[in-house]
Amino acid sequence: MKRTDKRAILVLLLLALQMRGFAQERPAQTAQGLPTAPVPQTVLSQVSLAQAVSAQTGTQQTGAPQPPATQTSQATGSNAPANTQTSTAPPGTLSLNLQQAEAYAIKNNPQVSVARLLAFASQQVTREVKSNLWPTATGELTGVDAQSGSRITASGALNNPIIYERAAAGLMVTQLITDFGRTANLISSANYTAKAENQNAVATKEQILLAVSKAFYNALQAHAVLTVAQQTVNERQTVAHQVETLFKNKLKSELDYSFASVNLAQAQLLLLDAQNNENAAYATLSMVLGFPNLQAFQLVEDTDPMTAPPSNVDDLIGQAFSARPEILSLQFQYQAAKKFQIAERDLLFPNIRALAAIGDTPVGNPAVAPSPSALNNTYGAVGGNIEIPIFNGFLYTARAKEANLRAQATQERLQDMRNLISRDVRTSWLNANTAYQRLAVTQLLLQQAKLSLDLAQSRYNLGLGSIVELSQAQLQQTQAEITYAQAGYDYRLSLAVLTYETTGI
Repeated sequence: MKRTDKRAILVLLLLALQMRGFAQERPAQTAQGLPTAPVPQTVLSQVSLAQAVSAQTGTQQTGAPQPPATQTSQATGSNAPANTQTSTAPPGTLSLNLQQAEAYAIKNNPQVSVARLLAFASQQVTREVKSNLWPTATGELTGVDAQSGSRITASGALNNPIIYERAAAGLMVTQLITDFGRTANLISSANYTAKAENQNAVATKEQILLAVSKAFYNALQAHAVLTVAQQTVNERQTVAHQVETLFKNKLKSELDYSFASVNLAQAQLLLLDAQNNENAAYATLSMVLGFPNLQAFQLVEDTDPMTAPPSNVDDLIGQAFSARPEILSLQFQYQAAKKFQIAERDLLFPNIRALAAIGDTPVGNPAVAPSPSALNNTYGAVGGNIEIPIFNGFLYTARAKEANLRAQATQERLQDMRNLISRDVRTSWLNANTAYQRLAVTQLLLQQAKLSLDLAQSRYNLGLGSIVELSQAQLQQTQAEITYAQAGYDYRLSLAVLTYETTGI
């Protein structure tokens, strides 16, 4: 063996030992020159919070920053997602799981309050319509000063033109005897409308809960991707340092050093995007939970094992038809429209009311000769009134026809809603099955990508592979880690959507 070959082998061994020690001493090294991502308002990411707390307590070491408080560990099961093991939340951070997030949203989200208040308001409409069945009593106070012997001769109406000087107080009472079912149908219509509003309130609450699930899992997913991005930057920083050392010792070309620098820059860009996506996910979660400002969260994910989605989609569609509040609301709206159509038709029937009046006239017109007429001190009278519609330009007929057409339109909307829900349930069921199958596939993809990277790294260290091969293996491994980290949360979210589409969350 030539002396030159021996020296080259010796240099390689020394570099290998140096790189091994470097990798052990700096496991959390971040990219040199990586710009700090902007932090919106006063909220920091999990990594920045951990560093800030360490800096305040004087525990942070000089040099490489501390690792994040949350690390992503790979599950060993074939169908298990990447689990996030959380540590103690930093001061000022809200720690909550999905159930707690849902409770916050129901309590604080304004949309839930708006829907509930509208439901309460619709119940008062029923009381308003019922008031027609009760007697109506009004008190009257009247005082008149008239010219002696005067009469109203131009009144614009048919009435008694005689005016008497008087001061009187009385009570007028009217009571509906029958309007041939119109008021009863109006009450039924208002009652069904109130029930429809109650179902709308339920639908709004379930929509908010679904939005909470989406925001919660998106935030967990964004944090998992951020963890992968941080690990990728650290690993590529190590490779870039190795290649730089070999390049300075004339053992690698400038092309290798350039490729390693490009890969490091790509990892840095991925980290910046991941930090931005995590902050955006936290902003969305804060909004859904009803917070006016951006909050820092320590999310605790669900550790329950994931099972396959239901096998029979037709049963799920049947459950949706009987449980979805949107369908129940339209059914109540249709019944309310039919009752209102009947009430509008009843306008053609007479309206019968009883009347009563009683009062006292302490000051009245005295009897003056030759006219013996005068006002008594007290008065009382009872009577009845029948109002019979004869002709009003076909107004009542048109109103009944309009109500009937609107009832038919509501029935068609109900059928359309059934079709939409059937499609949504089937689509969400297909998405859930696909997401469940992706769990095992993404885990296998990650295992193969790691193996490929190990082989490419070994070939490159031995001089058998190119930097292009190593770069491609690094890219594939990063993509596989991100896909695997996202797969578990995608499946949990697809199950939440399927539950919402069938029976509600």
